[in-house]
Amino acid sequence: MKHRTLRLLGSLLLVATGVSVTGAAPTPRPTAPTPFDHVVPAPAHAAPGEHPYRITRGTQIRVDGSREARRVGEYLAGLLRPSTGYRLPVTDRGAGGIRLRLHQGPFGAEGYRLDSGPAGVTITAAAPAGLFHGVQTLRQLLPAAVEKDSVQPGPWLVAGGTLQDTPRYGWRGAMLDVSRHFFTVEQVKRYIDQLALYKINKLHLHLSDDQGWRIAIDSWPRLATYGGSTQVGGGPGGHYTKADYQEIVRYASSRYLEVVPEIDMPGHTNAALASYADLNCDGVAPPLYTGTAVGFSSLCVGKDITYDFVDDVIRELAALTPGRYLHIGGDEAHSTSHEDYVAFMERVQPIVARYGKTVVGWHQLTGATPAEGALAQYWGLDGTGAQEKERVAAAARNGTGIVLSPADRVYLDMKYTADTPLGLSWAGLVEVRRSYDWDPAAYLPGAPASAIRGVEAPLWSETLTRSDEIEYMAFPRLPGVAELGWSPASTHDWDAYKVRLAAQAGRWEALGIDFYRSPQVPWPTA
Repeated sequence: MKHRTLRLLGSLLLVATGVSVTGAAPTPRPTAPTPFDHVVPAPAHAAPGEHPYRITRGTQIRVDGSREARRVGEYLAGLLRPSTGYRLPVTDRGAGGIRLRLHQGPFGAEGYRLDSGPAGVTITAAAPAGLFHGVQTLRQLLPAAVEKDSVQPGPWLVAGGTLQDTPRYGWRGAMLDVSRHFFTVEQVKRYIDQLALYKINKLHLHLSDDQGWRIAIDSWPRLATYGGSTQVGGGPGGHYTKADYQEIVRYASSRYLEVVPEIDMPGHTNAALASYADLNCDGVAPPLYTGTAVGFSSLCVGKDITYDFVDDVIRELAALTPGRYLHIGGDEAHSTSHEDYVAFMERVQPIVARYGKTVVGWHQLTGATPAEGALAQYWGLDGTGAQEKERVAAAARNGTGIVLSPADRVYLDMKYTADTPLGLSWAGLVEVRRSYDWDPAAYLPGAPASAIRGVEAPLWSETLTRSDEIEYMAFPRLPGVAELGWSPASTHDWDAYKVRLAAQAGRWEALGIDFYRSPQVPWPTA
C-alpha cells in the first residue's frame, strides 16, 4: 500500500510538471513570443502589434520570381527545418506563411521592413542584402531553440507588429587575423555565419604578417609554401590555395559579407622577406619568425623588384576578390624611415587602383598622402596623442573616409579582465560596456561625422588557435560593435542594451558558441 501510494504521488507530480508518464513527448506550454526590444542590433523603428504569427507544419516560404529572393528563401528554410522538423517548401505560389519580397522602397541597399501578424510574416526589401538582414531579425524573433540542429518542441511564434530598419553606416566590419595563427576554411566559414547573425557586412582577412603568408601567389610560390609554413609558437601554419580563398569569398557573399583582403606592407613582412632574399636590401633572407614582436621588418623601398613583387601580389589577389577594397596595411613600419614610407605609399597606391580596387590602410597611411577615395582605419586609443588624432582628422576633412577600430574599445583580442586566460592587454582591459559605450560620430575630434564610414572589430590571433577561442573573445563584444554600426544613435543606451544582450545567451548556447559571461550583463540564470 505504501509503495502504491508513493507511485501515485510520483505520477501526479510528473503530470503537474508537464512530464509524460507514458514516455510520450510532453505537450509544450504556450510561451510568449520574443519581443522586438530583444533584437540586436536594435531596429531603427519598431511598432509592436497584438497578435503573433505561428510557424506550423503547413507554413510555406513564399518568394517572388527573382533568383536572389529564392536563394535567401532557401537559406531561411535551411535554418528552420532542422529544429522545427517542418518541410517549409520554398515556392512562388500560395498565400500566407513567410513571404520574402523585393520591392522598391525607402530601404536602401541593406534595409528592410518586417510585417508580422496572424496571417503571416512578410519581409520587404529593395535589394537581396536587405532580405537577408530581415531574415536575421526573424531568427532573433523566434525562440533560441530554433538554432539547434535537431527537432525541438516549439511553439514557433513570431511577435506581431512592424519593424522598419536601415543601417547607420555602410561599413560594419570584423577582421580575422589568420597570419599569427592559421585558421582553416571551415573555421572562417563558422565565423562568417556568426557575423551574419548580427548584420556585419565586411570580413577583413589579415592574410600576411611576420609570422605567416596565407594566400597562394602563383608568380611568387614560396610566399605560401615557405612563408606560410609556420606560425606563432612554431606550429605548422598553413595557407589558402586560390580555390580555398575563392570558397571563402563565395561563402561570405552568400551571407552578404564582402571580403576585404589585407597584405600588410611595408612592415609586418618577415614571412615574405624570408621567402625571397631579393626583397631584402642586403639580399639576405632572414629566418622564419614565430614570436610576437612587431616593427622590425621592412620591404626594401629602394629596389625595383619590391614593386614588381607588390604589383604581382595585388594583381593576383585583386583578380580573386570581387569586392571593391584591398587593404595594404601600413601600420607599425618602425623599420622604414618616414621618407621611405611616403615614397612607398606613393608608388603602391596607384598599383591598387590599376587593378580596380580602392585602397584601405591603417591610419598611419595618413602620414603619407592617401589616394583619392582611400579609407583609413583608425586603431588608436582614447589616449592617443592629439597630434596623431589631428593628422587623421585632417585627412578626413580632405576627403579620406575613416573606419573606426579604436584598440581600447573594439579590439576583440584585448583581455576582458586581468584574469582572462586569452588575449593581450597592451591597449588596456576591455569589458563589454567599454566596447559598446561610445559614439562613432563623435569619437575622433575634428573629423566630420560625414567622413565616418563605419566601425570594425579586429581580432588578432597571437593567443588564439581554435574556433572556441575566437568565439570566447568575440562574444559578447562583437554584437555591440555590430549595433554601433547598424542602429541609430538614438537607440544607444547601455542599460537597455545589456538586457537585450543577455537575451542572446540562449541563442549562443544553441549554436554551440562559447562566450564570456561578463558580470556586467544580467545573464539568464536558468
